[in-house]
Parts: sequence; C-alpha cells; structure tokens
Amino acid sequence: MAKPEFIELPGCEPIPILYEDRSVLAVDKPRGWMLVPVSLQSTARNLQAALNSSIAARDFWARTRRLKFLRYVHRLDADTTGVLLFAKSRGAVETYSKMFEGRQMEKTYLAVASGRALDVEWTCQLKLGPDPKQVGRVNVDARRGRPAETHFRLLQSHEKFLLIEARPVTGRTHQIRVHLAEAGLPIIGDELYGSLKSNLPLGLRAVHLAYFDPFIKKRVAIRAPTENFLKAYGF
Repeated sequence: MAKPEFIELPGCEPIPILYEDRSVLAVDKPRGWMLVPVSLQSTARNLQAALNSSIAARDFWARTRRLKFLRYVHRLDADTTGVLLFAKSRGAVETYSKMFEGRQMEKTYLAVASGRALDVEWTCQLKLGPDPKQVGRVNVDARRGRPAETHFRLLQSHEKFLLIEARPVTGRTHQIRVHLAEAGLPIIGDELYGSLKSNLPLGLRAVHLAYFDPFIKKRVAIRAPTENFLKAYGF
C-alpha cells in the first residue's frame, strides 16, 4: 500500500511530509499550530495532540506507515512555518533531542524584516531570558540570560522589506525574533517584538535542517519549499 505524502488532520490543509526514514518524519509545519505539551489542552491547535489522535484513530497516513508513536524533538513558534522533525520512537526522541541540545543540528531560517541592515553578515550573541513583566515574552538579559548565538546574512532587499538568512547556533525561545528586533530589524508580522502593525503573517520560515544521522550513518538534509513564502512578501 502506497504511503501518502501528506498528513490529513481535521480542519487543516494537508500537511506535506518532507522527509522520512525508519527513525524520523519531517513535515512542513503550517502556520497556527502550537507545540505545547499534550497535557496543556487549552488550545484546539495543538499539533502533537492532533497527531496523537490521528494515529490512535488509525487514519490512512498513519496506518500505511504502521505508526504507533510520533513525537516532536524540537519546536517552532505557532506562527513559524517550515521544517519540523518528529521521532518515531521514544529512543529516537532521546537521541535527536540530545543532538539539538548538543548543537549537532544545522538550522537555517528565512526572515522577512523591516529596517536598515548595517552589515551584509553579522553575528548576535545577546543572552536571552524570560521577561519578568510579560509571560511568554523573552528579553535580552546580560546578567541572568542564557547564551544565545545567531548568524545572519542579508540576502535581498526591496523598497519595503529585507530578506535575511538566519542560522541559529543555540535554540532559545524566540531567539531569531529577539536578536533581529534588537538589531533594529523586527520581523514583519511579529506582534510581540515588532513595532509596526502589518496585515501580513509572521515572516519567519524554517527552510533547512541538516545533520549526520546516527542510525542510518549518513548525512541528512531536509528542505522546505520557499517560493510561496517569498512571493507573499514581494521577493
């Protein structure tokens, strides 16, 4: 039986499967889905909970794969789209989670920002910590913050926006968003860290994830398509 190349969930466009092997499955995460713990069911847009329900119901995409388990090993913000990696066993969750924590994953994002870039390439190493005044928000905190490092490169610009490549070394919450905002380059559609109101969605997409896989003993490179994302912002 042929395996479908999409995951179908209620009330959602089919979610493309970008890559799959015996240990992992990577999807092109759509906008609006959160990755909060399953125990927190305050939102109907909990992607992990929706996948669990679909697997338990033996929906076609899961049944053809004989899937009994699927768990995310890293997170994307609710309004960030792109490459999201899931593990097919608890052992794989532990292995790939350690790889993310050990900075063995190469992550690349595209960000659409406003402002004026002072350099074509730069690195931000501002430490980040939770904002004591607002739950869910992150601040630069030189004293108590955790180390954070992001490499940036200006790719294109036009009269409205800048297109910036972001390669985070660490994986702090809202890292790219805060580092760009601190550089005077807030991401378009970022209501938390941006100062300009926009009718456009958050201009942040995870476009590439690469790593050496310890199970299949080879390098894996996963890419998400960029054409529609770029077109939406005039690139």
